[in-house]
Amino acid sequence: MKASIVRRSAAAATAVVLLVSQLHAVAVVPLPQPTGWNMFSPEQDIEVGKQNVSEVRKQMPVLPDSNPVSQYVRQLGQKLQSTMPQPTWPYEFHVIQQKDVNAFALPGGPVFVNLGTIQAAQNEAQLAGVMAHEMSHIYERHSTKQASKQAAAQVPLGVLGALLGGGLVGTAARLGLQFGAGSIFLKYSRDMESQADAVGARIMYNAGYDPMQLATFFQNLEKEGGSQASQFFSDHPNPGNREQAIRKEISEFPPKPFIENSPAFTTAHQQAMSIKGYTSQQIQQHAYGAQAGGPEGISGSIPATSSAFQTLNHNAFDISYPQDWHVYGDQNSAVTIAPEGGVSQNAVAYGVIINGADAQSAGNLNDAVQQLVASLQQSNSGLKAISNNDIAVNGVQGKSVDLTGNSPIQGQREHDWLVALPRRDGSLLYAVFISPDKDFAQLRPTYERMLKSWKIK
Repeated sequence: MKASIVRRSAAAATAVVLLVSQLHAVAVVPLPQPTGWNMFSPEQDIEVGKQNVSEVRKQMPVLPDSNPVSQYVRQLGQKLQSTMPQPTWPYEFHVIQQKDVNAFALPGGPVFVNLGTIQAAQNEAQLAGVMAHEMSHIYERHSTKQASKQAAAQVPLGVLGALLGGGLVGTAARLGLQFGAGSIFLKYSRDMESQADAVGARIMYNAGYDPMQLATFFQNLEKEGGSQASQFFSDHPNPGNREQAIRKEISEFPPKPFIENSPAFTTAHQQAMSIKGYTSQQIQQHAYGAQAGGPEGISGSIPATSSAFQTLNHNAFDISYPQDWHVYGDQNSAVTIAPEGGVSQNAVAYGVIINGADAQSAGNLNDAVQQLVASLQQSNSGLKAISNNDIAVNGVQGKSVDLTGNSPIQGQREHDWLVALPRRDGSLLYAVFISPDKDFAQLRPTYERMLKSWKIK
């Protein structure tokens, strides 16, 4: 009888332990209801995000969604999203092939994580923390709230309502509201950062991750310091004692076991470490190539070129180009103009890159161009100058430099024709006309026609 009672007591205790364990395992905490005035509707947040995703892809080296690292980040994001109140924002997750540690979110759902962030994360929980933090900015609608405040300071509220009833994109542009990568509306206040930490901690907890890993990631980045930390904390200002604030936020959450790592993260981290990351300077100079290459990649033969030209009206210049070529970039950024099959995800084999550069040797064009060539060589170690001549383009005296290097087409050499022109502010505007060496003579008439049309504003 006594033994039976002991067995029943042990069984009951085991049942209680199992029940408590199950309750802890599924414990969730609610997310706060977003507050604050916003002149944008949720549908307009989504519209703004969709438009700017395409701009990010033109301006930055986004890994293909089919890449295993991209697939892992998407799956991790979907795991975090699944714990949020439904329906929620149409989140999507992408990886930028940038070595700097950073991440950003566009209104309405798109989240971009730098390759360097994946490489810097010590475990899955830390990466989940960074992503949950960015998802919180979307959940709280921080970007469009900031934009609303700026617009309200410029235009009476009654007029704003009428404006936004029309075309959102055109209206936002007229009000100076841009949400692309580097936008001031993606650089948040300390209060917003604190709020994203608090909401992100709840998202992490609900998905089974220890929210303190988010604080650990930030602490590790601060300890390492350097330019990467400087840029990250410029976009994500430290709201104060993150560790203490997060610990206070989760102090009353029910205890439960947490996930720290996974085989999937280990594999993705190893894959990420094997992928080349580009610096912010290389990305600004489009030294990584264009971003819209099709899945077929670069063509191994000279692409067809139309004899009919059209004009690109950029904020810094005008230039004509074959009408069947594509322009990657916008009126405020570096651009790549290339034929179909001329570019892939990370390289330009046929086409023209046009960009600007600050001249450290003001008033000395030769020195400024030498500095530019040295900068280009840093991003392409095999690049060598083979000629350097004076040139005049529509009345502007500049420099013409021919260079040779390795072509992205395997087994071929590349011919790069650099033309650099001084601007009134002392900076340089330059174009690099690119082709495999064997095809350059055939493409040169097209490049010369483009150059003759090039006019600085």
